[in-house]
Amino acid sequence: MIVAHLSLIDYRNYETAEVVLVPGANLFVGSNGQGKTNLVEAIGYLGTLSSHRVSTDQALIRSGVDAAIVRARLQHGEREVLLEVQLNRSGANRAQVNRVAVKPRELPRHIATVLFAPEDLALVRGEPSGRRRFLDQLLVQLSPRLAGVLADYDRVLRQRNSLLKSARGSRVAESQLSTLNLWDERLVELGSQIVDARAGLVDRLRPHVAHAYEGIAGAGHRAGLALELSILGAQPDDEGVPTAVDPGTLVAENAATGSAGGDRGAGPAATRTADAFRAAVTRVRRSELDRGITLMGPHRDDLMLMLNDLPARGYASHGESWSFALSLKLASAALLRAESQIGDPVVVLDDVFAELDEARRAQLASAIGDYEQVLITAAVLDDVPAELAGHTVRIRAGRVLGADEE
Repeated sequence: MIVAHLSLIDYRNYETAEVVLVPGANLFVGSNGQGKTNLVEAIGYLGTLSSHRVSTDQALIRSGVDAAIVRARLQHGEREVLLEVQLNRSGANRAQVNRVAVKPRELPRHIATVLFAPEDLALVRGEPSGRRRFLDQLLVQLSPRLAGVLADYDRVLRQRNSLLKSARGSRVAESQLSTLNLWDERLVELGSQIVDARAGLVDRLRPHVAHAYEGIAGAGHRAGLALELSILGAQPDDEGVPTAVDPGTLVAENAATGSAGGDRGAGPAATRTADAFRAAVTRVRRSELDRGITLMGPHRDDLMLMLNDLPARGYASHGESWSFALSLKLASAALLRAESQIGDPVVVLDDVFAELDEARRAQLASAIGDYEQVLITAAVLDDVPAELAGHTVRIRAGRVLGADEE
């Protein structure tokens, strides 16, 4: 699957843009701040419904206008698909597939993207929320139905937190406890699906990460993954509080809890997860009422990145952290290639080569060279290996330059 044509209207610094893309490597070149990243960000948005640079859609709409449009024509063999999303300042976003209105969350069914950018260093050095987002975006690309499960879980979490806050510091009425019990069951039902889906994903991702890291760093360097689950006693959170649970114990328990596939079934593993979740919620009920917040669930979990049996966060050097972040994205691309029904993902490298030495540039070029389509941004053409500098598009001040302007 490739993106054959990209159209933008009032997206970021583009009033309009029309970009023709080809199979293989496509290189966007221009000085910093001209709009190179905006082009690949728009394609990435279609695959993940989010930006890798900002947390809300408002920043994606050109200043002074009410809406932006991203439109892409895809080719998958002899089949063509036209995707379109309209981002609105007020009101819900709208989407179309082949000119037929759909919910925006349907778009990732038609396009898979893997984007690597300097910001991805935060996957290793940053807070748990970024690693959760990484897992969930990949889950949705592999199993689009999970977008609904994640959205429903977020809604239940907000409702439950609102109820806990209203009960905080006051005498809890019997009616409030009854309502809380109902939200507990919904939280367990949806949260268990997410926990099991993430566990299955980590199991399948783990060998790809190990292979990718060894390819970048060389033999003798071991990269591993493990889930830290709040329902099993881990305490990862957005303030960076270290877990009090031995990672080795978590690895063993997760293997027993997680399911093998990307979707949760109704078997013993799913039942164990729900039972553990329900017991954890009961265990912390008093603390939740005191603090007015939900303390157990996938919104409090983390993906532990292990390097030579030590947590990469806090132990890995800058170079090792960079290599680990790149390995996570290469592993994602490999897993999508193996499991996606729509072919290879579009691999996007946003200003990556400037951060790498010559040896790692060559290793990266070799690792992604056989994907159906690769999109690369660079400020300096010489930073990009020659084999990836085929189809070049030059960008200046929010404009795609024609051949006579280059």
